[in-house]
Amino acid sequence: MKKTTRIGVDIGGTFTDFVLHDEARSIIQTGKRLTTPEAPSRAIVEGVERLLAETNTQAGQIASIVHGTTLITNTVLERTGARVGLLATDGFRDVLEMGRESRYDTNDLFLQQVPVMVPRPLRHGIGGRIKADGTEHAPLDEAAVVRAVTRLVETDQIEALAIAFFHAYRNPAHELRAREIVHGLYPHLLVSLSAEVAPEIREYERTTTTCVNAYVQPRVHGYLDRLKNDLAALGFQGDLFIMLSSGGITTIEDAKRFPVRLIESGPAAGAMAAAFTARQTGEDRLISFDVGGTTAKMCLIEKGRPHIKHDFEAGRLQKFKQGSGLPLKVTVVDMIEIGSGGGSIASIDGMGLMKVGPRSASSVPGPVCYNRGGTEPTVTDADLLLGHLDPAFFLGGEMALSLDRVRNAVDHRLAGPLGLDQATAARGIQEIVNDSMAAATRMHLAEKGKDPRDYSLYAFGGAGPVHAYGLAKLLKVKRLIVPMGAGVMSAFGFLVAAPVADEVRGYVTELQHADWGRVNAMYADMASSAKAILQGTGGKAADVALEWSVDMRYVGQGFEVTVGIPQGPLGPQHLSAIRQAFKQTYAERFDRIVADVGIEAINWRLTARLPEPSISLARMPVDTPAKRGERKVYFAGFGDVTASVYNRYALKPGQRLHGPAVVEERESSCSFGPDCSFTVDEHFNLVVDIDYPESVGVPSTASTLVAA
Repeated sequence: MKKTTRIGVDIGGTFTDFVLHDEARSIIQTGKRLTTPEAPSRAIVEGVERLLAETNTQAGQIASIVHGTTLITNTVLERTGARVGLLATDGFRDVLEMGRESRYDTNDLFLQQVPVMVPRPLRHGIGGRIKADGTEHAPLDEAAVVRAVTRLVETDQIEALAIAFFHAYRNPAHELRAREIVHGLYPHLLVSLSAEVAPEIREYERTTTTCVNAYVQPRVHGYLDRLKNDLAALGFQGDLFIMLSSGGITTIEDAKRFPVRLIESGPAAGAMAAAFTARQTGEDRLISFDVGGTTAKMCLIEKGRPHIKHDFEAGRLQKFKQGSGLPLKVTVVDMIEIGSGGGSIASIDGMGLMKVGPRSASSVPGPVCYNRGGTEPTVTDADLLLGHLDPAFFLGGEMALSLDRVRNAVDHRLAGPLGLDQATAARGIQEIVNDSMAAATRMHLAEKGKDPRDYSLYAFGGAGPVHAYGLAKLLKVKRLIVPMGAGVMSAFGFLVAAPVADEVRGYVTELQHADWGRVNAMYADMASSAKAILQGTGGKAADVALEWSVDMRYVGQGFEVTVGIPQGPLGPQHLSAIRQAFKQTYAERFDRIVADVGIEAINWRLTARLPEPSISLARMPVDTPAKRGERKVYFAGFGDVTASVYNRYALKPGQRLHGPAVVEERESSCSFGPDCSFTVDEHFNLVVDIDYPESVGVPSTASTLVAA
C-alpha cells in the first residue's frame, strides 16, 4: 500500500513545531513542543510519537519527514565546529585573513577582526597553478600534498580538510587530483573542494565557503545520523529530507556533503509557506512576517516566489554591519532577521532606557509566564499583560501561564526602576519591538526600491499574528493575512516546498565575446547533476523544471545582479534578449541604466525543481459558537478596549467580522484593532482589512528610494 503520510518538523529557539498530513485519509494534525537544545532530536522524536498517537498512525506508514535545522548557524556562531585544515595554492594560504583588505567600520579604532575558521598553522600552500582561463600554468606538486595532509592528520589531528586552489572554478583538475591523493592516504577523512562547494569567482568568498563547509561537516554528519537512527527506532522507514537555505528540499546524503547550503535552513521554510499561500490566494505582493520565540524574519514574496540571493554573511560580530561576518557563496532566501521574538528579554540599559533583545529567554528557562524559572520579562509576558494572550488557553490550554509572576517581574525589573506602572511598562515593550521590526522592514524594502504600502502582510509564527496589526499600522499596510495554523506555519512550509537543486558555474566573459558552446556545455553538466540529485528524492526526470539565470554587471562594476535568461541552447541570436533582461532587472533595482557600457556575465546558474505539493491546513469548522467572550486588550492609538474573543476553529468561510477582536487557535493568537474588518476565505485564512483615514496608506507615485 502506498504511504501517504508526511511530517514537517521545524526546530525553533523556543518551540519545535510539527505538521502531519495524510492525503489518503484527509488528515492534518499540528503539534508544538518546547525545544530541547541539549539534544534537538529528542523533541523531534517525542513530537512525532505524539502526532502518530493522535492520528492513529503507525511509524511505518510515514512516507517522509522533512526537517530544517539551525545546527549550522549555531555551530558557526558558537565556534563549536571541527578542527579543519586547508590546502591552498602556494602563496595564497593567508587569503582568509587578508579578506577584502577593508575594514567593516572605518571609525572604530578598536575594531575586532572577523575570526577565521582555519588557524594559520593548519593552512598549507601547495605548488601548482591554474590560470584564469582554466589552462595549467604549473603542475600540481603532489609530493607537497602528501607532506601537508600527513602532518595535518597525524600531527595536528584535523577532523576535516578544505581544498581551495586558485581558479579552481574554471578548472577543478588540481583539486580533484589532490582529493584523490588524500583519500588514498586517509580514506575516511571528510574533504571539501571549492570547485564543488562554490564554483564561483572571488577567491576569498570561495575559500571561506569551503572552509565553513568543512568546519560544520562532522557535526552535521553526527546529528543527521543520530536523528535517522532515533527515527528508525520508532519504526520509521521512509525518507528523511532536509530543507535548503534556498527554500527547496534535498536528500540527507546531499545535505551531509554540502552542509553549508543548510545555513538558513529553518527560516527558509516560513518563506516557502508564505509563497504557497501567495500562489493559492493570488496575492502578487506579500511581506512574509514570521515571529517565533527568538527572532523575527521578514521576506518579500512576489509572483508567488520569495526573493532569492546568492550570497550570505554568517556569524556577524556586529549584527547590522556588513563585512563583520563570514561571506559565503550560497543560495539563500533573501530575508532580514532581527532579535525580536516572543522570548526577547526587556531590560534597562546603561543610559536608563528600556530596550528589548537581542538576549532571549529561549525555551530554557523561557518567558516568566511559562513557570520554568524565567525571571526577566519578555515580549510574550508583555503580550499577556496587555490582553493579547489568554493565560488559560495557551497551547490550547495545555500550558497554563502565570499572570502573577509576570506582574512581579515587570514591577521588579522595569516598572519600579523606571517609575512606571505595569501597563505602561508592558506597552513600552510592545511598542519598542513593533518599532524595531517596522524599521528593519522599511530598510529591507527601501534597499530594493519597494514601498511597503504596495504589499499585504502575511503573519505567522507563534508571536507573529499577535504583533502583525501593530506592524501593519506602522508600515501603513492595508491588508493583513493570517493563515490557519499560523503558529506552526514554518513546519507547514517543509511540506509545500518543492525538491530543488541549485547549480552554478563561474565563467567571466563580455556577452558579445561569449563562447556559447562552453556556456551550453556548462548548462548541460549542471542539468545532469541537478536531475541526479532530484531523482534521489523520488522525483521523475520528466517532471523536472529548469530555470536558467546569470549574474551580470556592467564592465568595470564590482558586483552583479542575477537575471533570468531563456533556456538554451544559447547562441548569438539570444544576445538582444539577454541584454534587455539585464537592463530591465538593473532598472528595477537601481532606477537607472547605463548607456554605452559593455555587459559581462560572471556566474551561470541553473535551478531545477520538481512540482510543489498542494495541501491545506484548513479543517472542518467545529460546531460550537464562534464567539468565546470578551476581554480588555490594549491597542496602540486606541488604548484599552473591550475586544470580542473568537474560536478560530469555529469560524466558517465567508464570515465577516469586525474589530476589536482576538482570534485564538491552539498554537497562536491574533489581535485586530477597532479599525479592522476581517473575513474567512475559502482556504480558512483570516483576511483583515485596515480602514485608514483617506490619503493614508495609499502608495505614492514617486520612488521610495533610488539606490544608484
